[in-house]
Amino acid sequence: MTEQNDSEPRPHVAAQIDENLKRVYGEVAREGVPDRFRDLIAQLKAREVDQSEDAQ
Repeated sequence: MTEQNDSEPRPHVAAQIDENLKRVYGEVAREGVPDRFRDLIAQLKAREVDQSEDAQ
């Protein structure tokens, strides 16, 4: 009988952890970008355009 290293999870536990992490992170990845961040990005882009026009 081989001795299991205590720091390594058993194969079925590791597979379960892997599936749960994929599910959770997949859900987060499918969430849309919040409106406040979209607004902030639009403001930053507008400011960038204004600065490039002022430089000309």
